[in-house]
Formats: sequence, structure tokens, C-alpha cells
Amino acid sequence: MKTFDLGKLATSEGGEYVLGAKDLHTQTCYMIYGILLPGEKDRLVKPGEGHEEILCAVTGTLMLHTAGGEAPLHAGSAVHVKEDESFSLSNPSDQPLVYIMAGGRCRPTAPSPANSYRGERQLNGKE
Repeated sequence: MKTFDLGKLATSEGGEYVLGAKDLHTQTCYMIYGILLPGEKDRLVKPGEGHEEILCAVTGTLMLHTAGGEAPLHAGSAVHVKEDESFSLSNPSDQPLVYIMAGGRCRPTAPSPANSYRGERQLNGKE
């Protein structure tokens, strides 16, 4: 059994680490550990074709920015994100916030970098 220091990995990767195929050698599931710094905004959440995710706030209150407006996500609360949905996260607080996303395939897709567990999503919402 291998242990992963997700906090350290997320920090070294600019605030988010995808524990997936390169570490686990499977494309069935993945987990994302994210840290939003105080005042940070526009972290894109977009599972992509053939994937769904569950976003859970671990510490503090994340702000979700959707086409329909803003909504808080408090520590211990979660939302289900379907493959065609997207929104951004922000941290309005003066403390770093931690979140976890668990994801997996909701249906088979053709292999490509764009649809392999969040391959289309770039850190901090840059595509």
C-alpha cells in the first residue's frame, strides 16, 4: 500500500493535485485534493465528457460561481457535478481552504487526453 502526501503534492502543483492514473494505474476513478489561498478565485470545476465528480469542502466556506449566481459550500457539505456542468470556486476568506473532489467515469468514452479524468481542465481555470 502506498501513501500519498496530498497536501504537499497540491502545494507543489500550484494548489491542486489529481490522484489518478499516473499514480494509481487505473482510469476508473480519481481524487482531487485542492487548496485555495485567501482571496483566490476562478478555480474551474468541469468534469468533462464521460465523468462526474463530487466536490466536498473540507475546511471553511467555498464560494461556487455558476451561471445562475453564487452559492456557499460550507465545510462538510458536498455537491454532485455532472459531466456537462461547470462553475468556478473562490475563497473569500483570509485563511487557506481545502476541498476534495472524487470522480469517476459515468459512461465509456473514446480514449484521448481531453477526456481522461479531467484532462481538459487546467489548473486555476486556464484552458
